[in-house]
Amino acid sequence: MRTPLRIFAGYYRPHWKLFAADMVCASLIAGVDLLFPMMTKFTIERLLPDQLYRFFFIMVALMVGVYLLRTAFSYFVTYWGHTVGAYIEADMRRDLFSHLQKLPYSFYDNHRTGHIMSRVTNDLFDVTELAHHGPEDIFISIATILGSFFLILTIRWEMAVILLLVVILIVVHAILSRKKLTWASRQVKEKIAEINASLESSISGARTAKAFTNESYENHKFHGGNEHITGAKKKYYKSMAGFHSKLEFMMNSLTIVTIAAGGFFIMQGTMTLTELITCNLFVAAFLQPIRRLGNFVEQYTTGMAGFTRFVDIMRIQPDIIDKPDASVLEKVRGNIEFRDVSFSYNRNLTVLEHIDLSIAAGSTVALVGPSGGGKTTLCHLLPRFYEIKEGSITIDGIDIRDVTLESLRKNIGIVQQDVFLFAGTIRENIGYGRIDAPEEEIIEAARRADIHDDIMKMPDRYDTVVGERGIKLSGGQKQRVSIARIFLKNPPILILDEATSALDTVTEMKIQSALEELSRGRTTMVIAHRLSTIRNADTIIAIDDNGIRQQGTHEELIKQEGIYARLYRFQFTPGNPIKS
Repeated sequence: MRTPLRIFAGYYRPHWKLFAADMVCASLIAGVDLLFPMMTKFTIERLLPDQLYRFFFIMVALMVGVYLLRTAFSYFVTYWGHTVGAYIEADMRRDLFSHLQKLPYSFYDNHRTGHIMSRVTNDLFDVTELAHHGPEDIFISIATILGSFFLILTIRWEMAVILLLVVILIVVHAILSRKKLTWASRQVKEKIAEINASLESSISGARTAKAFTNESYENHKFHGGNEHITGAKKKYYKSMAGFHSKLEFMMNSLTIVTIAAGGFFIMQGTMTLTELITCNLFVAAFLQPIRRLGNFVEQYTTGMAGFTRFVDIMRIQPDIIDKPDASVLEKVRGNIEFRDVSFSYNRNLTVLEHIDLSIAAGSTVALVGPSGGGKTTLCHLLPRFYEIKEGSITIDGIDIRDVTLESLRKNIGIVQQDVFLFAGTIRENIGYGRIDAPEEEIIEAARRADIHDDIMKMPDRYDTVVGERGIKLSGGQKQRVSIARIFLKNPPILILDEATSALDTVTEMKIQSALEELSRGRTTMVIAHRLSTIRNADTIIAIDDNGIRQQGTHEELIKQEGIYARLYRFQFTPGNPIKS
């Protein structure tokens, strides 16, 4: 398994040319920083004492020219270096989002939306700075320090050794501090993820909070999360303050050590004042790369803390994937068979056990029974949102595990009770059923779902924005938009998961006619609590915690004393509060 650092390095490969140009400019910057002390030494030692004033001014002009070039190199490094970082961050975000699309329902069952969003956005924010400054800072720092060291060796080797020892102490301090800073930075990111999850939940539930007048409770809850972030950041800043203050002390010590050692050598007559000034200039050149190293340690801790969390998700492998030799499911008639199917969400909770069920092509099968009996789970096994534990599920005699997920799910349409609409236009939401569908087919799907007339009465018609989760539409309108989406998709197999249970009776009657039109000619599995909506089903299956208990037509099941008959009498007994 590759380490996070090797994975991180791999993201430079597509941008290596721009990265190489950035590093060349960085090396030229380091070269200018090393050249300046030597030019100064030559000017003080040769040109001024020998009164070569013309050459002196030429040297000054050369220094100006060199620093103009350094300015150009710095511009390139700042702009294009950061651009490389932005490209790498975008690549990581692309890979993460693509990976999230592959993860199964179970992943989203166990991870809050705010936590996931934090991984996609906040955690990668510092990666741009690390991707840009990391290699550049290390390269410039090492090149400048080593270059300065060898040039000081030519002046006074004892001075070079003394300064090298101090630099080694600084590097050891940076290495020892990195682990503590990384831990503190990761704590900050985890707290930010938690408050993002809380914030997403609170904003989504703002209407509920107002309905229960719990705004003060939400404020208190958010305040607690906010305080946790502040506390985590204080710990990080405390570690960072200790790191930088010690680093500054050691860097300032370099100047003191240079003056003390140089003064001693001058007293011994083994060093000139000009050589001391030159060494001091090299020490000044030392300080900038050392500060770069200090900044790199900070960037590394924040950037790699986020990148490590990125790697954590990227290493989660989807447990439902295509077989290497999976075929494409085509020309589906719609014969469905569950053979000895068992399923559990975890080892301790078995939901379905030894289920056998045959559904003929083009027929409508209704699933009824108490909540928690596994009706929705049974339907979710067909498109492989979850993987069965035992047994097999076939469509037209083909095991669904032997076909590609894409082709399997393209042949199945789902209309749920909790309709999800994207925060775009009505046209975009209907068109989601088939992204490349032309305008006339979108309109025809809306007509068949009995929503076209409602749309034409809206101010912007098909360009009407539905709002977050379709909040600007009524429940019936949202449901009919979702039905239009399935009409456009036109799958041979249909799952209706309590599609009308949240609607009033009048709206339900309108929706029911659209659903009957949608079901015509398709293999349909219906989950319903209102038994009036499934009386005409070809087969009704009564299911509870113990599995399938009854199956037959409405008339056959009414004659039997069982779950269906009891539910039916309960709903249709005069005076019963639960009536269709």
